[in-house]
Amino acid sequence: METPLTTNPNETDELLEAQTEIRHLRETTLILREELETKRFEKDAAVQQATQRSADEIQQLKSTATSLRDELESLRFEKDAAVQQAIQQSTDTIQQLKSTTGSLRDELESAQYQLQEEVQKTRLRNQNEIQHLKQTVEKLRDELEAKYAR
Repeated sequence: METPLTTNPNETDELLEAQTEIRHLRETTLILREELETKRFEKDAAVQQATQRSADEIQQLKSTATSLRDELESLRFEKDAAVQQAIQQSTDTIQQLKSTTGSLRDELESAQYQLQEEVQKTRLRNQNEIQHLKQTVEKLRDELEAKYAR
């Protein structure tokens, strides 16, 4: 038994509509896939770009940190050098002051010694002069007594 192929115009229209709808759905699916791929590509590109910007910023920050670290080290070195120089200058000044103090002390002691020596010489001269004057007075007294005793 064969079934005759009869096509009902209503069925044909429905079939045609169904095929048209299937074709539209396939086209829509294809368009949506392409949009999805485009969005994924754009998202991946945006992520890649953000990652690159972050990497650039990280590199820039590392460079800045290194530069600041180097500058800080340089400042520490300069500070240490300035401290050493100040210590050396203070040491030199202290040494000069000690030397000057020693020289002044020696000079003062020498002046005191010379003064004591001069005082001793003056006392000795005065004692000698007093002794000489006493002898002269005694001699003159003896002469006067001898003159008036006759």
